Amino acid sequence: MKLVDALRCPYCARARIALAEKGIAYEHVAVDLRDRPAWLRELNPPSGRVPVLDDGFTLPESEVIMEYLEELQPDPPLLPAERDGRARARLLVHRFDDLLGDEYYAFRRGDPNDLAARLDELEVGQSLFADIAYVPWVIRVRDMLHVELPERLATWLAELEKRPAVAAEVEVVRNL
Repeated sequence: MKLVDALRCPYCARARIALAEKGIAYEHVAVDLRDRPAWLRELNPPSGRVPVLDDGFTLPESEVIMEYLEELQPDPPLLPAERDGRARARLLVHRFDDLLGDEYYAFRRGDPNDLAARLDELEVGQSLFADIAYVPWVIRVRDMLHVELPERLATWLAELEKRPAVAAEVEVVRNL
């Protein structure tokens, strides 16, 4: 199994954290997002976005990769055992842009927005699956954008950082 990714990409971080949580070994293929290789556009046309998982077939999109890994190796589970909990976790991930992503990227561009309010409203701690989907951005908000996290979110992140997969991502971000 190969993972084509870029260390600075939070979408790729989702895939790296999920792979680590599952204990799945993989070959890391790094790309420079400022100079995307032509083969990446062929692998994931037309955008050439990362991450892309190669497990005998090509699978792009972090949300889909996380779902695939959950089916590939159900233990340890990332999704809750209850059907409604699984649905809620999937919905949180599906609505990521509305709940955090749009404000995060607007803040990075310097556009006026309400990132602090979005952070304060985030639903976290309900499922590891959704937490993995959000934590790469929260780490980057804190460590790269130097935004103070609401206490509830800081406590949630401190708990997640005890997990080796998340701690490894914190180190990645600190070394960018």
